[in-house]
Amino acid sequence: MNRPTLTIDAEAVAANWRDLAARHASSGGGATAAAVKADAYGLGAALIAPALAAAGCRHFFVACLEEALALRTALPDRRIAVINGCPSGTERELIANDLRPVLNSLEDCARWRNAAREAGRALPALLHVDTGMARLGLDAAEFARLRETPDLLDGIALDYVMSHLVASETTDAPENAHQAQRFAAIRAAFPGVTTSLANSSGIFFGPDFASDLARPGFALYGGNPTPEQKNPMRPVVTLAAPILQIRAIEAGESVGYNAIWRAERQSLIATIGVGYADGMPRSLANRMTARFKGRDVRLVGRVSMDLMTFDVTDHPDIAPGSMLELIGPGHDIDDVGREAGTNGYEILTGLGRRYRRVAKSV
Repeated sequence: MNRPTLTIDAEAVAANWRDLAARHASSGGGATAAAVKADAYGLGAALIAPALAAAGCRHFFVACLEEALALRTALPDRRIAVINGCPSGTERELIANDLRPVLNSLEDCARWRNAAREAGRALPALLHVDTGMARLGLDAAEFARLRETPDLLDGIALDYVMSHLVASETTDAPENAHQAQRFAAIRAAFPGVTTSLANSSGIFFGPDFASDLARPGFALYGGNPTPEQKNPMRPVVTLAAPILQIRAIEAGESVGYNAIWRAERQSLIATIGVGYADGMPRSLANRMTARFKGRDVRLVGRVSMDLMTFDVTDHPDIAPGSMLELIGPGHDIDDVGREAGTNGYEILTGLGRRYRRVAKSV
């Protein structure tokens, strides 16, 4: 069936993980986990997670309990951490499914400590201390209180003490050095406890950011963890759509809603069945390029809910049914993110459900 197709290379994800794990180890770090939240960044955790496990990954991170429960079915014997913690009422499901909450507050600590008492055994968890994100994690006052009253962690078997980098995609951001210093102080407060710090980009920062467990996400899926340099990761996704119709228009005629593009010459306009309902933002209007046989094809006019239009005047070999590549090795998720005025993360996680999804065969 000739329809918009998203091809996903799970083996490339596994290879990217191996490369990141080797780089982390070469900097003096320990193990490397995989962030598979948001259904493996929109690509399907049921496909991606087993490939990562087969490659040797033993630690997985998701955002919420529902994601963890779904992942547990696919990974019965791997460690799964829940970043959003243990909201009240979730303790029994977490325990029953051998899931590890990330404790983000003193309330989380108290709740998990009480759950351990009720269970009659120590329960594993990760402790998150904020070093600059001001999002999740113990703030400075909570961390000070925890140090004064360590019994708040009674019955809790800490797998890792972790923090999250604020600006690791920018190598010279001052926040990076500040966070490394703060995290060093946190390590000193928990002698003997394993730690977790680096995300995808942080892995490339070397020994000062190495820890016992790195947590890459975006780079696994082909995103560039070093935006100031060439992307070292393998491409993972290709998105292609067939041309539904080609229309000839005269100079001066407009294309699409609000007439924001007008032809300066006689032009051929190709329409594909992909739009903002499929994850192509309206902000791409007059900015995006697709590819056909390695050549650029320019998007013209607004992105509609279900349709996009491209100027194919200079491509006489394009016909209805020809496939335009919207995402691929020559025009990746980071490129589309820049054209849309956002980032590759948003493009990747926003890819819609109407695409025919195909796992690339080896």
